[in-house]
Amino acid sequence: MSRMDDRPMDIVTTQPVQRHRVTYPRFLARALAAATDGSLAFYAWMTGLTAVFLVGVNAWAHQVTSGMIHTNMTDHVSWGLYIANFTFLVGVAAGGVMMVIPAYLYKDKKMQDVVILGEILAIAAILACLAFVTVDLGRPGRVWHMFPGVGRFHFPMSMLTWDVVVLSGYLLLNLHVVGYLLYTRFLGRQPNPRWYKPFVLVSIVWAISIHTVTAFLYCGLGGRPFWNSALLAPRFLASAFVAGPAFLIVTMLVLRRFGRVDLPQRPIDVLVRIVRVAILVNLLMVASELFTEFYTGGAHTAAARYLFFGHEGATALVPWIWTALACALVAAFLFLRPGASARSGTLAVACVLAFVGAWIEKGMGLIVPGFVPSTLHEIVEYTPSHLEWRVSAGIVAFGLLVYSAALKVALPIFRGTLRLPGAETAAPEEGS
Repeated sequence: MSRMDDRPMDIVTTQPVQRHRVTYPRFLARALAAATDGSLAFYAWMTGLTAVFLVGVNAWAHQVTSGMIHTNMTDHVSWGLYIANFTFLVGVAAGGVMMVIPAYLYKDKKMQDVVILGEILAIAAILACLAFVTVDLGRPGRVWHMFPGVGRFHFPMSMLTWDVVVLSGYLLLNLHVVGYLLYTRFLGRQPNPRWYKPFVLVSIVWAISIHTVTAFLYCGLGGRPFWNSALLAPRFLASAFVAGPAFLIVTMLVLRRFGRVDLPQRPIDVLVRIVRVAILVNLLMVASELFTEFYTGGAHTAAARYLFFGHEGATALVPWIWTALACALVAAFLFLRPGASARSGTLAVACVLAFVGAWIEKGMGLIVPGFVPSTLHEIVEYTPSHLEWRVSAGIVAFGLLVYSAALKVALPIFRGTLRLPGAETAAPEEGS
């Protein structure tokens, strides 16, 4: 290898540029090979996800050709399972920053070894979010209105346009950081902090903004009193810092058990401590909301009463919300037990319960009761149709496909087993 190749990345020379033009295709080819090669269990996992994804595509095609009449959404309840999943997955994407903060702000070397898990989770979750918005539009041709300068993009007056901007920006930030780190490690070079650390710091603030703007999208609707709460944005963030880390903990446990990946214990311990605090804060804010709703009373508490106790025989959401509270309480108890991170089985159960509880609370327990009773004080119940479940399952499978394939590429690169032929393992970053 010539000495010209050892020049820093920021020095403009002819030979390194030509070399990168050659290595880009090789990097992509090796990444594609790594993403499609694995054990029998990996092939079974990816085949199952692909099958579910195709079922979802078929259901969506039926929805596009036949219309939204095949969903159970109506003029009274115009946002259903699709927007519920969108809201929850925005929180999952924001929760991925819980690995970025200790890794880069506090220079935790053990967290830096696995921080890529959180960044890839953010990418997969945002892609799934955008897919849920697309299927909720009814006709995919309406998507072009979401692009500034192309469609009718009502910026900055519409909160929805703010949501599109922050989600797209967060996706681009994480794509840049992940792509740059993987490519430089593939070359066996130390990443230049100037090319990724500023983007990492911006992504930390941006992660908080994506869920804050999503909360403002709801609580800014004056005609929906169930959402008109100053605690909505903090609740969104607290539940995001439960769901995101819980998913990452389960990912690391699965990689240890079935992928035989040697992951350090410290990242799991840090995430467990984060979830312990976040789940208690979330439960405290839920209790504060319930006290305000039921103790003060008034006409604006009709949605909360319908959600928790039903109204004149209409009880479609009652099992959902009580299941969510039960899951959250049991998960909090398990997380607070001494040595919770040392018991992988108990920890996995706690994470699954916390994840499911947050999904119900921010989905069916938040979106749907905002429309019931309607503005005309009518009780029009909503339960997702089979088509909505199939489309949703397909989108979730798509997100897991992206996440699984990306991890299959990223983990060998970070372990140093996937390198450009002749490249040496990059030295640890200074100060890390």
